[in-house]
Amino acid sequence: MPGLAGRIETVTKAKISHLLDRAEDPAETLDYAYEQQMEDLQKVKQGIAEVVTSKKRLQLQEEQLKQQADKLDGQAREAMSAGREDLARAAIERKQVIVQETSSLDQQVADLESQQQKLTDAERNLQTKVEEFRTKKEVIKAQYSASEAQVQISEAATGIGDHMADLGQAMQRAIDKTDQMQARASAVEELQAAGTFDDLTSLGPPQDDIDRQLEQLGAKSAVDDELAQLKAEVGPGATPEPPQIGAGEGGS
Repeated sequence: MPGLAGRIETVTKAKISHLLDRAEDPAETLDYAYEQQMEDLQKVKQGIAEVVTSKKRLQLQEEQLKQQADKLDGQAREAMSAGREDLARAAIERKQVIVQETSSLDQQVADLESQQQKLTDAERNLQTKVEEFRTKKEVIKAQYSASEAQVQISEAATGIGDHMADLGQAMQRAIDKTDQMQARASAVEELQAAGTFDDLTSLGPPQDDIDRQLEQLGAKSAVDDELAQLKAEVGPGATPEPPQIGAGEGGS
């Protein structure tokens, strides 16, 4: 299912990008970019050094060839003075070969000088950009550090930071547990008042509400029977006379 695979890949990349964004430190990123530019600048300088070395080597070869050409020119003159035209011709022919080689070296040296100039200009421009980047890098790092400190202070002061959020969640959990425990205690108290819970220390099977009412009626009947028996044995006793209305303490 290419559609599903594509969605999974997109989600995975999004997750990774989000994690990388959270883990990325701008200061470290800027320092790394500066290091890369410094490496590029070092490569350009190394290239210039190699071009200059090659140019110097060709110039040295060119100087040696010129010395050989001057020597052959002198030998040709000496041979001609001695009446040896054949030797003079041979010396001149060798001199011409050296002159051609010297001309080729001149062109190569000129090409290297042009390349050296281009690399020097590039090195100068890159050096300027690197210095500008370094200045901006330090400014951005300072601004980021100041902003980060301001955010941390503001979050701590307003209570919206991660630490305060954790404390708030912990407090809310404590409040929820306290409310739950209070509700449970109230429910237990209500059920206990209603006689829902049985006395675990009593013997015999558990009683329901009807059993308790019947037991209360039985107890009342036993009290009434014992009171009637006591009256039969002792007698009802004298009935107190009601107080007379209108009688005073010294009435006639």
